[in-house]
This record gives sequence, structure tokens and C-alpha cells, in this order.
Amino acid sequence: MKRLKTLKLTALFLASLTLLQGQDLEVKGENVRVIHYRDGSQAQFERMDNNKTMVKKTFAAKGGYPTMVTIYRMDESGNPLSCIIYDGGQKQELFRVRYGYRKTDGQLVEEQMFDSRTRRIDKNSGKEIPVQRVIYFYNAEGQRSAPITINLLPGKTFREIYGSDSSAIEVNPFDADAKEKLANPKAKPVGH
Repeated sequence: MKRLKTLKLTALFLASLTLLQGQDLEVKGENVRVIHYRDGSQAQFERMDNNKTMVKKTFAAKGGYPTMVTIYRMDESGNPLSCIIYDGGQKQELFRVRYGYRKTDGQLVEEQMFDSRTRRIDKNSGKEIPVQRVIYFYNAEGQRSAPITINLLPGKTFREIYGSDSSAIEVNPFDADAKEKLANPKAKPVGH
């Protein structure tokens, strides 16, 4: 029991370090935000007029070339429902991601990432299987754990390829009162 409590505290500490990563937010008009990271890389978020689509472009620290483009489909509360990840030149679709929320309080509980280039089908169910799952747990105070990543393919980890632990948006850069906002009221479990 004591070991479980220690593991939970360690996970919370690691999650807080991820959120406190050095970054500065730059506001570039009503629909554009740029996050400047300590390593010199950047992420530019552009919100479309309908607020149902957000495009995230990441740029390398050296040279400033685009490394990845992610197009998010959002619900009316600003929570991502799904996204498509392209290579930096936005020429090739790499992955599709869907986000699952807990119905009771709308907290993000899982991301499922599917390979857009090679469909993998489960022989028993006939359904497409993800290449990676990212699972989150919450403590009694509603604080999210560090992501638990299950990579179903051999090779590099998500962090090695993309430099982060997940494709989820930690904080919506357009949401001025993100901490006061209620959880996703229209949340649905993953896969439904």
C-alpha cells in the first residue's frame, strides 16, 4: 500500500515537471498563439473562426523549419475530439488520434493513435487497432497523472520521435480561464 502511494506521488511530481517546462506564450492576434520553448523550438496554434478546428505547427529550434503539423477537431468546449498529424511539410499524413473522456466529469482518460499509412486490423474483432495508447489517471483532487504510454509497435518511443509524451493539448492557448473551466460536458468514452 505504501509503495502504491509512493508511485502515485512520483507520477504527480513528474506530471508537474512536464507542465512547468520552460515556455513563453506570445499572442499574435485573436486567433494565433505561439509558445516559445526553452530549447528554441516553437509551437504555433491557429484557431479557425468556427472554434471547431485548431492547427498546431511545431518548428525546430535550429533553422526554424516545420517539424510537424497537427490539425485538431474540437468540441464546443474547446476540448480536442480527434486530430491528424502530418509531417512538417504537411505532405504526408502520419497518424490519426482520437481522444476519450470520462463521462462522469469530462476528464481526458485516453488517446488512441492510429497509423495512417498502414492499417492494422485485429484478427478477432475485425477492428482497427491503435499503434499507441496514452492513458491518464486522476487523483481525488482532479490532478492528472503523468501519461502512461503503451506503444504497440517495436521501435522508437513517441517521445523519441515527437519530443513529447502525447499529442494532447496540455492547456488550450486560447482559453484565458482554462483553470476555471468546467470539464467537457459532452464527453464520450473512447471507441464509442
